[in-house]
Order: sequence, then C-alpha cells, then structure tokens
Amino acid sequence: MYEQLKLDNQICFRLYAASRLLTQAYTPLLMPLKLTYPQYLVLMVLWEKDNQLVSDISHQMMLESNTLTPLLQRMEREGLVVRTKGIADGRQTLVSLTKKGQRLQEQCKDIPECMAAHIGNGNISLEQATNLKGTLDALIKTLR
Repeated sequence: MYEQLKLDNQICFRLYAASRLLTQAYTPLLMPLKLTYPQYLVLMVLWEKDNQLVSDISHQMMLESNTLTPLLQRMEREGLVVRTKGIADGRQTLVSLTKKGQRLQEQCKDIPECMAAHIGNGNISLEQATNLKGTLDALIKTLR
C-alpha cells in the first residue's frame, strides 16, 4: 500500500471528521429551536446584515446558490425569512428576516459560548482554537 493513501495520513479526513462532529455537537443546542446547522449559519449571516441578496449570502457561506436556494425555501416556509424579487433586477432575490427570524437571535445568543465550553472541556486551549481559526482561514483562502 502507498503510504500517502493511508486514511490516517490525510489532513482532509481530519477536517471532514472534525466538521461532521462539530455539526453534530450543535444539534442538541439547535434542536429545541427547530433549527438545522445550515439554517443557523444563514441566520447568523442575516443577523449581521439583514436584507441581502441570495448571491451575497451564497458568497459568505461559500455555497452555490443552487445549494442555498432549497435551504432558503424551507426557511421561508418555516416563517424565518422572506424572499422577494429585486426591483432593479428581477433575476435577483433579496432575503430578509421575519420577526420570528429576528427573535431567534436572542434565543441563540449563548450558543457560541456553549460550544466554546464544550470544546474547552476537551484538550483544546483557547490559544489553540484561535490559532486553528487562522490556519483554517488561510487554507480556505488557498483553496478558494
């Protein structure tokens, strides 16, 4: 067997596993709010700046619009967002928070702290997590 093909030697596998496990760790925090992790991410984007084009949300989340659109459709059916056609360009879609979507921000405000505590209970220090963020940002920039 080629050494470079061993699963244990793959950084990509570790990133995949960490992403999957991190998403799973959010589940007990989001389930009572009837949110999925991708919905939570969309809400964070809109809490930061409401009334955004689908293309802008797509860019921030690093998703193709054809991946994001079904997610936004579900969120609209659940009363979290409203989608409207652009006035200047009918091909564009603007996404805005509903009152329900806005209220969820208050209910979600402690989630980052809960996740930090969850991660901190393991073997990762705040310094390591901060360094990891920088490393991952550099990797994302390179791969983009």
